[in-house]
Amino acid sequence: MARINRNYEKLPGSYLFSEIARRTAAYQEANPEARLIKMGIGDVTRPLAPAVVAAMHAAVNDLAAAETFHGYGPEQGYAFLRDAIAEHDFAARNIAIAPDEIFVSDGAKSDCGNIGDIFSVDNVVAVCDPVYPVYVDTNAMAGRAGDFDGEKWTDLVYLPCTAENGFFPALPQGKVPDLIYICSPNNPTGTAATKEQLKTWVDYANAHGSIILYDSAYEAFITEPGIPHSIYEVEGAGTCAIEFRSFSKTAGFTGTRCAYTVVPKALEREGVSLNALWSRRQGTKFNGVSYVVQRAAEAVFTPEGRAQTRENIAYYLNNAKVIKSGLEQAGLTVYGGVNAPYIWARTPEGVGSWDFFDTLLHKACVVTTPGAGFGPAGEGYIRLTAFGGAEATEEAVERIVKLL
Repeated sequence: MARINRNYEKLPGSYLFSEIARRTAAYQEANPEARLIKMGIGDVTRPLAPAVVAAMHAAVNDLAAAETFHGYGPEQGYAFLRDAIAEHDFAARNIAIAPDEIFVSDGAKSDCGNIGDIFSVDNVVAVCDPVYPVYVDTNAMAGRAGDFDGEKWTDLVYLPCTAENGFFPALPQGKVPDLIYICSPNNPTGTAATKEQLKTWVDYANAHGSIILYDSAYEAFITEPGIPHSIYEVEGAGTCAIEFRSFSKTAGFTGTRCAYTVVPKALEREGVSLNALWSRRQGTKFNGVSYVVQRAAEAVFTPEGRAQTRENIAYYLNNAKVIKSGLEQAGLTVYGGVNAPYIWARTPEGVGSWDFFDTLLHKACVVTTPGAGFGPAGEGYIRLTAFGGAEATEEAVERIVKLL
C-alpha cells in the first residue's frame, strides 16, 4: 500500500489566506448587497507597465515565426534576463553577483518553499515571529517542524519580533539554527532591517555554519537611505546567504509569475557547492519560466520600464501613507508603510486578531489579515495592504475611522 506524507496531517486547519477567503465569501453570500473593500491578500491592482506589455507583445510575435520561435528555455533562465538582473540589481549597487549565480523562477513563494530540497531534513530551522506562513508550512511538510501544539511547532526556533525590539529578532540564546529565514522589508510588519542589524546575523551565520534564507521581495519599496536592498550589501553574506527576489510586487507580476533566487558560488557546506545543488534541483524539477514572461521581466530594466514601475510603486506607497495616517487618527498604534506596502496595526486593547478581523469585515466591510495568522507574536495585530485603488483605499480608511 502506498504511504502518504503524514507531515501534511499535522498542518493546522487551512492556509491563512484560504481561511480569510472562506470567511469573506461566507459574509458576502449572506450580505450580497455589501460592497467589500479588500486589503488582506497582498495582490497588486495596477496594470503592467506599458514597456512590459510592449515587450510581451513582441515576444509573442517571436513565437509566431519559425526563425524566432522559442521552445524549452534554460531551466536557470535566459542569459538576457540574468545579465540584466546582474547589471541593474547588483552591479549598480557595487555588488558582485554573476549571472550564473542567478536562477530565474516562477515566484519567490515557490523558491522559499522549494529551497528546502537541497537541505537535510535534520536541519534546525529558525523563523521570525510573526512570519510569512510559507516558511513555516513548507518546513512542516518536509518534516523539519515537529508537531504543532496549538500555538507553535515544537522543532522550530521562533525569533520574536515585537514592538520592543523594533520588529527585528535578537540572536537565539539556546539551540543554534542551521537555516534562518529573514524577510526585509518585512511581511507582515512592514519594517526594514538596517545594515548593522543584518551584519549581526551574517556574522552569526558564518560563525556557526548556518544559512540565511533572505527574502527581499519588497526591496523596491525601500524609501529611506541606508536601508540595504540586498543582503549582499553586507560584508560576508556571500558565504552564508541565499537571496530571493520577485517581480510580483516590483513590477506587478503577481499573475504573470517571475522571480529569481541568488545562490553565490562561494556558498558551500560540507565541501559541496549550494549553487550546484540548486542548479541540479531546478534542472530536474523545473522547466523554466516562459520566454514571453522573461522578455517582459527584461523590459522592467529598461529606462522606460524602470520609470513606469516606479510610478506604480509610488502609487502604492501613497496608499500606505493614507492607511497609516488614517489608522493613527483612529487611535491605533501603527507600524510599517514607509519601506513596504504593508501596515501593521495593533488592535484595540484586549481585542484578538481574528475578532478584530471579523469586526472590520462585518461592520466596515473591509477585509484585512489577522496578525495571529502569522504566528504567536502576531496576536493583537492586523495587517493591511496598500495594493488597492486609491479611491477604495481612502474609503476603507474612512470606514475604519468612523467605526472606531
